[in-house]
Amino acid sequence: MPAVPSAPPLTVLDAATWSQRVATHGERADALTAGHRARRSRHEKHAIEDFLFEYYPATPGQLRRWHPGAGVALAPGADGAAPHASWRWYRTADDGTVTLDLDAFLDARGDTVRFVAGLLAATAARPAATGCFGLHEWAMVYRERPDEHRHPLPLRLGSDGTDAVVEAHRIRCTHVDAFRFFTPEAVERNTLTPTRATQTAMEQPGCLHANMDLYKWSLKLGPLVPGELVLDCFELAREIRTTDMQASPYDVTSYGLDPVSIETPAGKAEYVRRQRDYADRSMTLRHRLLTTVTTLI
Repeated sequence: MPAVPSAPPLTVLDAATWSQRVATHGERADALTAGHRARRSRHEKHAIEDFLFEYYPATPGQLRRWHPGAGVALAPGADGAAPHASWRWYRTADDGTVTLDLDAFLDARGDTVRFVAGLLAATAARPAATGCFGLHEWAMVYRERPDEHRHPLPLRLGSDGTDAVVEAHRIRCTHVDAFRFFTPEAVERNTLTPTRATQTAMEQPGCLHANMDLYKWSLKLGPLVPGELVLDCFELAREIRTTDMQASPYDVTSYGLDPVSIETPAGKAEYVRRQRDYADRSMTLRHRLLTTVTTLI
């Protein structure tokens, strides 16, 4: 593990400030997960939003836990030290302030931090590639039987119509965690072969899944990342996930959503417009995450 550079001076938050940030974060997290929590209490499934809690490794309870981020110290209040004092990866100084134990965290998670930083930097350095039109979702059901589909929703164009769309297009998926769900018949139709080994070399900011994954990377970086940034990543991931399914072969009208019909010129134009918007917005979050970690490694 390389030596950690001299750390910048700590920003000390008084008890009133960090208490307010804890409360604000909790309220925002609760609002963002309210629908999911209500459905879960009724044992209801949601083909769009459940993805954010099944594919990504955080529960609503974990998401509402606020971290100040690296370089921030929490001063004790009248009631004593911040609750973080009892959390993993935190330490309490002689003056009662609570901070992240960077040495311990990087000793344990340094390889992950370096991988995430390298992936974020490489992705940020590339131009956004558009023109995939979300065909990865179509390739995941190509030539599948109706009872094998990943989501309990009907196909908007039926099985034959869905297969025809795949066969009429060139597929160029750069994201390994989308590509690995392609049906066997669709794999050979992709002009690329993304693998875990080539992930850093292939991810690019026009990919909806790469941009949703900023939420995953914010979670992997753990307490290095301020809670507000984690929720920003989650919020963008949720919006992108909605577009991802609107542009998919599934009929999402039961959720009150219109399709983005990528098999038509108008649908393609709308997809690319959103894709470019997400690329721009994700780049801001990507650089914020990079700023969080690049001074530490």
